[in-house]
Amino acid sequence: MKIDNQARKAAILGSIRRGLRRDALPADQAMMIEARLAAHPRQIIPARSLQDHEALVALFIANATREYATIDHIADRADLPEAIATYLRGQNLPLDLVIAPHPELESIDWAAHTLLTTRYGRATPTDMVSLQAGFAGIAETGTLMLPSGAATPTTLNLLPDTEIVVLDADAIVGPYEDAFDRLRAAGPMPRNVMLVTGPSRSADIERTLELGAHGPRRLHIVLVGAQNAG
Repeated sequence: MKIDNQARKAAILGSIRRGLRRDALPADQAMMIEARLAAHPRQIIPARSLQDHEALVALFIANATREYATIDHIADRADLPEAIATYLRGQNLPLDLVIAPHPELESIDWAAHTLLTTRYGRATPTDMVSLQAGFAGIAETGTLMLPSGAATPTTLNLLPDTEIVVLDADAIVGPYEDAFDRLRAAGPMPRNVMLVTGPSRSADIERTLELGAHGPRRLHIVLVGAQNAG
């Protein structure tokens, strides 16, 4: 399978080169690119991203809410069903939830909250609310890092009108570079990494901001273990 994938990749790159009417890179240029990919050089990092962790959590909350996300705080994941039910009731939304089949979410006793209807798996076009496990929060811009995988289906980030992301406060980092360092340390790179800053939006038509243009209309973040932040 690995050989097949490499062959497909070579075929795609070969087709692109033919379209551009160019050959493969000279050896010295290819080595320079490979060296840069291996080194993971860090760019200039804004000073606001170089603070202690408590300040980074507050910065993440400030930036995420500025981008129209809403934030809730719970002390423990066991409190998640009640927190989500309270949020959904407050928004007058259905209490039906499609949940990422993530071990940390599957271990929660959802059945104890009898008003919530839940299922695990990928989202379908009829799902209105999803729950995803956040991999990291980037304080620099209030952005969520959401890698794809069997336990974190990307459809949960795109199809439902309301996306809820549960994120450990310990997973909040300062700059993007730190988030990608965490991703590399977690294992092989995923097929897809979504960087989500607030709900989907567009102002293409008459410069009028419209939420939910290409994805969720609402982004609600439940922070675990940051009760006093923000």
